[in-house]
Amino acid sequence: MAVSNIVCEWLRALGLGQYAESFLDNGYDDLEICKQVGDPDLDAIGVQNPAHRSKLLKSVRLLREKGAASVYFQLNDPKSLLSDNSDSLERDSSPLMLSELEALLQEQLKADGVCLTAHPYSTPPTTIPVVPPPCGLGA
Repeated sequence: MAVSNIVCEWLRALGLGQYAESFLDNGYDDLEICKQVGDPDLDAIGVQNPAHRSKLLKSVRLLREKGAASVYFQLNDPKSLLSDNSDSLERDSSPLMLSELEALLQEQLKADGVCLTAHPYSTPPTTIPVVPPPCGLGA
């Protein structure tokens, strides 16, 4: 079954694409849900190989620590997809300055047509009602 979603891409990037269908069949169709994966889940999914289990648990830990955005950037880095070693997930080449990271994020969001100031990524500001001060305490 050729399914494409972020979880399938994440598993392929780890070199574990053979588990994609099982992840989806067990309800792990979003990276936020995948952050909850533990040993019992891997049993249910059918991941028996100890090396694969270790690689997945390590990647889940990184997913929790660094967030789903880290996976998104990893998937958009051709070098990380070519490397089948889990250490590539932890590589910390020279750290980006905050402004460089912000520019990179803005560029990628623009390329993907994502506008964070529009629905569904944000909600319009609401008007906060002004409550008059209690009698004798205000101007």
